[in-house]
Amino acid sequence: MEKLQWGFIGCGNVTEVKSGPAFWQPGVSTVAAVMRRNRQLAMEYAARFGVGRYYDDAYTMLDERAANAIYIATPPGSHEEYALAAIARGYPVYIEKPVGADAAAAHRIANAVSESGVKASVAHYRRRLRPFTCVRELLQEGFIGKVHAIQLRLWKHVSLEQAGWRVDPAQSGGGIFHDLAPHQLDIMLWLFGMPQACNGMSTGPDPRIAQTVSGQILFENDILFNGSWDFNVPEEETADECIITGSNGSIHFSFFTNFDHVTLHSNGRTQAFRFDIPAHVQEPFILDVIKYFRGEGPNPCSIAEAATGMDIMEKLLGRY
Repeated sequence: MEKLQWGFIGCGNVTEVKSGPAFWQPGVSTVAAVMRRNRQLAMEYAARFGVGRYYDDAYTMLDERAANAIYIATPPGSHEEYALAAIARGYPVYIEKPVGADAAAAHRIANAVSESGVKASVAHYRRRLRPFTCVRELLQEGFIGKVHAIQLRLWKHVSLEQAGWRVDPAQSGGGIFHDLAPHQLDIMLWLFGMPQACNGMSTGPDPRIAQTVSGQILFENDILFNGSWDFNVPEEETADECIITGSNGSIHFSFFTNFDHVTLHSNGRTQAFRFDIPAHVQEPFILDVIKYFRGEGPNPCSIAEAATGMDIMEKLLGRY
C-alpha cells in the first residue's frame, strides 16, 4: 500500500484534536473522505480539514471506494456493524475503543479479521504514551522487585443527565465504566499479560449501566489486581490512581487526571518522572498503526487483545 487514504466513519469530537490530525502524515497517510449521519456536520468537517469527499451514509462511502483504509470513530454500539462491513469489503480498519458494545461483539469482529486476513487495530493509544511506557520500563528493569499487588481506584462524579450517549446502553454498551475502564484494563494486560482468574460485582440505576464496580484479577506470578470504580461520589472524593507494589517499592501513576507523571519509590528513594503529552494524544499510536497497515511494523493492538479486555470488563461487572 503506497499511501493510506483514510475514510472516517464518524467525525465527531474525538477526531477534532485527539486523533484526526494524526492521520495526515506527508507521503504515507492522508484523509480522503469523512462520513457523519448529519450531512451538514460532515460537510463542515471536510471543509475545516480540507477533506475532498464527505458522506452521510457509511455504506455509500465504502462502496464508492473513496478510501483504502477505514477509521471507525462512532459510539461503540455501531462499531461491530461498520467494522464487519469494512472487513467484508477488504478494508484495513482502525477502531476506537471499546472495540465493541460488549465482549460478544468484540469476538465477532476478531473472528472476521482472522477469517479474512484483513489488518485491524484498536485505539488503545495509551500503550504509546510516555508515562505508560515509563511504567513498563521500570517494571522490566526490576526497580520495584517482584510485583505482588496492583491497586486501582477511579472515583468521580458523573451526572447521568449530562453523560449523553455514554449512559445509553444501545450506543455505549453500558455507562461511564464502558468508556473509561477499557483504557485501564488494556494497560494492565499490556503490562502483566493474560489473567488467570477474574471476578467482580457492579451496581447501578439500570442493570445495563454500571455506576459502581469492584473487581479482582489474578495475573501470572501471583500478581493480584484490585480495582474500584465509582461514578457517583461527591466532588471532594474524586480519585484517579494506580499503585503497583513490589518487594522493593512501588510505582504510582494516573490514567486520566494529571497523567503526565510517574512516581517511583524504590529502596527508600523517591523519583518523579514527568513527560510532555502530545496535543494529538493518539498520534504516537496512530504512527504505529500506519506502519502496520503499510507492512512496516507489528500490530500495536490487535482485535483479539481488545476482545480479551472486553471479556475481563464483563467479568468485573459480574456478567459472566
